[in-house]
Amino acid sequence: MREPQHPSASDIELTAVLAALSDPIRVGLVRVLADDIERGWGELRAPVAKSTLSHHLRVLRDAGITRTRQEGTRCFVVLRRDDLDQRFPGLLDSILDAATTDDVGRHVGLAG
Repeated sequence: MREPQHPSASDIELTAVLAALSDPIRVGLVRVLADDIERGWGELRAPVAKSTLSHHLRVLRDAGITRTRQEGTRCFVVLRRDDLDQRFPGLLDSILDAATTDDVGRHVGLAG
């Protein structure tokens, strides 16, 4: 398997981040990943098909919001909080606060 490509911190674009976060499923995924714990894709639950969940995770990765790591046949994802905070100070916290207040992405969670 080919390792996924990620934009460098300096190449993360504001418009790409905002576009990626325009979908409630992706906002929910970011809320779940906000604890900064690397999660296996199989741990994530959303009311969409696995192929659609994979698409949402790819959009977040391509925007520079998450980092994906492959280990054998398993994939893991973690929020790139430090890179986002360096590039756009306060943006991620503001989005997470608003998403929590408005209950955006509430239907996304962890297995178990």
